[in-house]
Amino acid sequence: MMKTYNWGIIGTGSIAREMAAALTACRGTVYGVCGTSREKAERFAAENGVLHAFADGAALLADENVDIVYIATPHNMHFDYIRQAVLAGKHVLCEKAITVSSAELEEAAALAEEKGVVVMEAMTIFHMPLYKKLKEIVDSGAIGPVKMISVNFGSCKPYDVTSRFFRKELAGGALLDIGTYAVSFARYFLDERPDTVLSAVKRFETGVDEESGIVLMGENGQMAVIALSMRAKQPKRGVVAGELGYIEVSEYPRADRAAIVYTADGRREEITCGDSKKALEYEVEDMEKAVSEHLVSESMALSREVMWLLSSVQKRWEEQELRTEQGGQKDVPVLHI
Repeated sequence: MMKTYNWGIIGTGSIAREMAAALTACRGTVYGVCGTSREKAERFAAENGVLHAFADGAALLADENVDIVYIATPHNMHFDYIRQAVLAGKHVLCEKAITVSSAELEEAAALAEEKGVVVMEAMTIFHMPLYKKLKEIVDSGAIGPVKMISVNFGSCKPYDVTSRFFRKELAGGALLDIGTYAVSFARYFLDERPDTVLSAVKRFETGVDEESGIVLMGENGQMAVIALSMRAKQPKRGVVAGELGYIEVSEYPRADRAAIVYTADGRREEITCGDSKKALEYEVEDMEKAVSEHLVSESMALSREVMWLLSSVQKRWEEQELRTEQGGQKDVPVLHI
């Protein structure tokens, strides 16, 4: 029988509330929570049935009864909390994007290995039952060798320069907020990590990336094309195209259904698996299984490769912008507003 784990939540925003509900559905209760103040933590605890409210992260992490920590803060705070939690001997499930750079994630992964704890990203795509089923279908050869993946994600955030989505110091911007879903989708179905990264970016007035186009390609010739926007709505749609057909997934971050269209006769096959409403419950189940069975998280390897790709995109933008400032020729356009 699997041990009952005590979870502590760091953060009191909307996603933290969703996780509290998921933990309650899975385990009946949540052990503790902390926020930016004791008052916020106490209010969150009262509204979400959490047993203990802590003044800050240090107090929560000092409680020896806490087994697993869920980090639901802005991106720029993830690494520091991961590090503190691992040093305190806690297992960690951290919201996406798990860190703001590949260097941070590699350091966190090495520290987790040294301390013998599990660190995992709360990336729904890596935990939804549908994706495990779709991967089996792709691996079976049903759509032939994968050639091209296309992924879109566009949200239309209200114009607000003070919002975390547009604040550079909080690691705002489309890439780390929604782009991590798109790149995770692409990497999940690619046979290997791409080694060629091309991108063009349009900056918001605060300096964060408002929209971008990204092309990824591996040595094997597989390609992924990604379009992201923070001020223009796009369908959340991912397509995995092979020689014999393609898989289309709508609302892909928490998808529980997909369609396969076969090239030869145009036949359409519907695939359903899991429940989108239980997306965070699947994360809890995978996390507790990894902790209970002392497993090295399979999804963590994917998270590390995705973060490498995200950092490569950011580096590409910086290089292009530096050349532009120095009066050089841009090989891929970089737009500013």
